[in-house]
Parts: sequence; structure tokens; C-alpha cells
Amino acid sequence: MQSSFLSAVLLPLALVIIMFGMGLTLTVQDFRRVWIAPKAVAIGLIAQLVMLPLLGFTIASLTPLSPELAVGVIILAACPGGPTSNLFTFLAAGDVALSITLTAISSLITVFSIPWVVNLGLQAFLDQTSTFQLPFGPTVVQIAVVAIIPVVLGMLVRHYAPQLAQRTDRSLRWISTAFLAAVIVGFFAQERQNILAFFQSVGGVVLLLNLLAMALGVGLASLTRLGYARATTIGLEVGIQNGTLAIAIAASPTLLNNPAMAIPAAIYSLVMFMTGGIFVWLRQRYQPTRAVQTAAEVPAAVGSHLE
Repeated sequence: MQSSFLSAVLLPLALVIIMFGMGLTLTVQDFRRVWIAPKAVAIGLIAQLVMLPLLGFTIASLTPLSPELAVGVIILAACPGGPTSNLFTFLAAGDVALSITLTAISSLITVFSIPWVVNLGLQAFLDQTSTFQLPFGPTVVQIAVVAIIPVVLGMLVRHYAPQLAQRTDRSLRWISTAFLAAVIVGFFAQERQNILAFFQSVGGVVLLLNLLAMALGVGLASLTRLGYARATTIGLEVGIQNGTLAIAIAASPTLLNNPAMAIPAAIYSLVMFMTGGIFVWLRQRYQPTRAVQTAAEVPAAVGSHLE
């Protein structure tokens, strides 16, 4: 759970490569469609920033966790999205522009919402409060370096060298996935002595949070008729939490400085790759034909002025 070469260097590098690859598949028009039809953005943010923390509090209250682990679950639920959800959306053929937009907006909002949610958790389970805040400037810079700048660079390559982007896209997708898989294997090897104990204490709870959050996102998007691709995106954005940020908040000496609270996020960071991979496979396997999918998304492209 402590900072290492894997988490401090290799994982951010892998995510930068992944985000650049996503940029090769995007155009400015993709983002214009998102803002012309803001319904999906609004629903995604409500699910991430309101319903997900409520789900976290419910699970933490109904399961037999120690107070520290319960607070750890709250911290995890307060940290939605991240570049990893963008990766899974990309692999699942979801709406990548919507995914990146939700990640960017929610990441900025959570700079203010995380302290409030976490303090509620501390009051509820430990009967105490802790005054802390995420540093706004460094957080924005981190988001820009890892998520936004690589996407913009990829989009520029596609715009000015479309043939190069097309040739690079397929191979870079496989390279980035293999790179991330190597990082995951490294994490398993690094924490091999603690994995079993951690899974026994909180594995079932974080798995439940992960699965219910994905179902919540897909269900809400489906009920509001956002279409298959956007339902896939919101399911992943709600279901894939930012475990790295949650670990930092719990264990950092400058924040909560409580490694026990980081255990749920540490285990979740391993679990989510398994469940995320299964989710991607299922959504690809049962993806409707392009004609059906396009018909389902007509309101986003044609009737968006009514939203």
C-alpha cells in the first residue's frame, strides 16, 4: 500500500500511454456531441457524486467491518472515476468522450466533495472528524498530466496525421493493455504476503461495492434511455473507483495517516481489474448491432435540443 516504483512511476506511465491511444480515436466532434446532449453528463455525475457515496455508506453500515475499514469503504466510494475507467470504456466500445468528460468534471468536484464525505464517515463510524483538504493546484495538474494532455496530443496526431493514427491505434491498444497487465502482476507480487489476509477482511465487501456500483450505473443509464454505449460508459464510471487516490487519502502522512483505512482501496484496486475485464467482455459480447445502437442513441444526435 505504500508508494513504490510501480505505483509512482510505472502505473502513471501506463495510463499516459493508454490515454494517448484513446486520443487517437477521438475528434472534437465527439466532445461537441456530449455537450450538445448534456443529459448523459448530468446523470453520470449524479450517479458518481451522490448515489455512489450513499451506496458506500449503506454497505459499510450493513456489513461487519471494523470502524477503520468502514471508513476506508467510504473513502473509496468518495473517489469515483479516473483514467482506468477511461481505459475500460475504450476497450468496451463505450462512449470514450463521455467517459473522459465525466472523469475530468468529477475529479475537479471531488477536490471539494471528498473531504465532506470522508468527514461524515469519520463521524458515523469513529465519532470523530478530521480537517483536511486535497490541494487543488497539484490535483488539477495531476489530472491534466495523466488524463487530459495525452488525450489532446493523440487527437492532434489524428487530426494532422490521420493515416499514422490509424496505423498506430490497434498496436498501441494492445501495448497499453499489456503494459497495464504487467503493472497489475507487479502489484500482486509486491503485496503477495498480505493479499490473503486483506482479501479475507474486506474482499467480499469491496467486490459487493464494485458490482452494485456497476449495476447502478448501467441501470440508471438504461432507465433514462441513454443508449447501450452510454450505459456502458456510466456503468464503468460509477463502478470503477479511483483506488490510487483513496489509498493516498487514507495512508498519506499529510492526510489521514491511517494505513488500515487504505486496505479496502488496496484490495479494490486488484478486484476491479477482474470485474472490469468481465464487464468489458460481457458488454462486447452482447453489444447490439450498430444499426440498433444508433437508433437507441438518436436522441443524443438528433433530438438533443429537447434535453
